[in-house]
Amino acid sequence: MKGKETVFFKNAPKILGTGCIVGKNESDGPLAEYFDERITDGRYGEKTWEQAESKFHNTALEFALKKAGITANELGCILGGDLLNQCVAASFAWRDSGIPFIGLYGACSTFVEGLALAGQFVDASSFPTAAVSVSSHFCTAERQYRNPLAYGGQRPPTAQRTVTGAGCAIVGKSDKDAPEIKCATFGCVTDSGISDANNMGAAMAPAAYETLSTHFKNTNTVPSDYDLIATGDLGEVGRKILIDLLSRDGISLGDEYIDCGCEMFDIKRQDMHSGASGCACAATVFSGYIMHGLLKKRWKKVLLAGTGSLQSPLTVQQKETIPGVCHAVVIEV
Repeated sequence: MKGKETVFFKNAPKILGTGCIVGKNESDGPLAEYFDERITDGRYGEKTWEQAESKFHNTALEFALKKAGITANELGCILGGDLLNQCVAASFAWRDSGIPFIGLYGACSTFVEGLALAGQFVDASSFPTAAVSVSSHFCTAERQYRNPLAYGGQRPPTAQRTVTGAGCAIVGKSDKDAPEIKCATFGCVTDSGISDANNMGAAMAPAAYETLSTHFKNTNTVPSDYDLIATGDLGEVGRKILIDLLSRDGISLGDEYIDCGCEMFDIKRQDMHSGASGCACAATVFSGYIMHGLLKKRWKKVLLAGTGSLQSPLTVQQKETIPGVCHAVVIEV
């Protein structure tokens, strides 16, 4: 450990396989070819959107296990989360699995939080393998955090669309040539005073700034040391804020930087305002697009920073400000 926030792994926990499933709008976006399954039915054959979201987890895990070449019985644990109250999409997905389940809530940073914790479990030999599975759903998130879909309220330009889908990664030790999780930087909760639930990018950007600044300091690296730097879901608004904050310190993210929330949709053609958000945003973009690039050696060193806004429906109604958090992992081939 160098700096209390950053943990370096000694025993090379690897990402053995990933899987992802997305909805209709995501399937119409520029990354469609990288997703394992693309659906058109938001209920995925189930009675409710919440049941569909749980089913997303099962599907994403199936793809990840197949690529990893292992069975569910070989998993030491599952780390899972979503945006629903009490993380019911994830917990209900695994209630009959017989596999130890660790529920996580880091809002949209949950996938990277899960990778960091799975890396620690495997690095310490606590578990031989661990699955990280997260989901979100536009319909369930809108109903919980904002308004019923039938309300038809106008969305401001700062709003982001919650990704419908799930992403899963299998972390373990192996002799196979697979991307390694080298280190993880855990972020602190940061509150910049934003209270608008339709402006999550502005709420999360200061947390991304704090974590990335800390990561570069603790690892003695600069942005150009990475082939790709990806934030989770700042969207167009948050992305610009992050670039500005870092530039004040003389740090330029350069052409290596993307935001998953800006990559998921063709923002202008699909009229997606500031872009994408949700737990599944970073999870599906990484499990599909970024993992494909790592395996093809397009990128050899990736810094993935998951961002999350930590509001709840109750705190929004109480006019609380929205704290943000960001966790980061370095993945190398």
